[in-house]
Amino acid sequence: MTASEPWLHWHDRLHRQLLQSPNLMPKGTTLLLALSGGQDSMALLGLLHTLRKQHHWTLKLWHGDHGWHPGSAAIAEDLAQWCARRGLPLMVSRGTAEITGSEAAARAWRYSELSQLCDQLSNTVTGSDSSCTVLTAHTASDRAETLLMQISRGTDLAGLSSLRRSRLLQADANDSPKLVRPLLDFTRQETAAICQDLQLPVWQDPSNNDPGIERNRIRHEVLPVLESLHAGCSRRMARLSERMSQIYDTQRTLVDLSLQSINSPGNGLQRHPLQALAPDPRRTLLQRWLQRQGVRSLQARQLEELSHAIGPQQPPGERHLPEGHRLHWCRDWVQLGNKD
Repeated sequence: MTASEPWLHWHDRLHRQLLQSPNLMPKGTTLLLALSGGQDSMALLGLLHTLRKQHHWTLKLWHGDHGWHPGSAAIAEDLAQWCARRGLPLMVSRGTAEITGSEAAARAWRYSELSQLCDQLSNTVTGSDSSCTVLTAHTASDRAETLLMQISRGTDLAGLSSLRRSRLLQADANDSPKLVRPLLDFTRQETAAICQDLQLPVWQDPSNNDPGIERNRIRHEVLPVLESLHAGCSRRMARLSERMSQIYDTQRTLVDLSLQSINSPGNGLQRHPLQALAPDPRRTLLQRWLQRQGVRSLQARQLEELSHAIGPQQPPGERHLPEGHRLHWCRDWVQLGNKD
């Protein structure tokens, strides 16, 4: 990448998408890109390196060495040298197999490292906008894989709408930096083409071919079959996930409005209006109310049982919930307390 980089149709496509969503990556923001060295993150780097001039971004790069294979340290070093030669210093965090031993643990480690680094960057930035936005290079192909995994495991509307374009990096922290995925409208085939057109190197991670990882089997065995039967299905599944996220957000807004009419601070939820509802909306209202009270997501079966227990013709009672919470109900109210 040089000062005379070409403006390709890939740049124009992402540029137009960002203009339609100006709050996604506002002008003047510090962007912290999680750079794995794979084709998706290298493609995003190639696009952002040029687009930053139009949007006045400050671009920072971070790489997480998970320590999953013997060559990971060499990849991190090679990637850092490549970035340095182009005036793009790369910050590297190194993990161990004990810390990053599973996909979930690795993701938690990455997000923790990125959150801390984002806080440091925000504290060093001066000017009107000191915010830091974390970027990952998830694509429409990743979104299709996630949708298939969620469906096969069994999920609800929230699961169908996962891998969102934007969310808090740390979901349980209100002061968390924002996480944005700018490439969700691009497929993995397109990021490969971007790397080829911009002559960007790609570092292959051997763990991406590990058949013991569920996502890899979906990627290499399931999606190719579906694409051969219905070409373009990955992009269509990604768009379905986007629509599900919009439906889910609409549902939550309507549920919150409904809760306002039956929620009494200090007393809890009025039980009679809940009893008048059909089981599904009663369960949905109860689930959202518990979430807003700080109760972590309950299993579907547990929610079903609670919804039935507070329903019509059921006596007063109580249930112990995770983390010391206690749900109890009398004739008129459903209330949440702590264990004695």
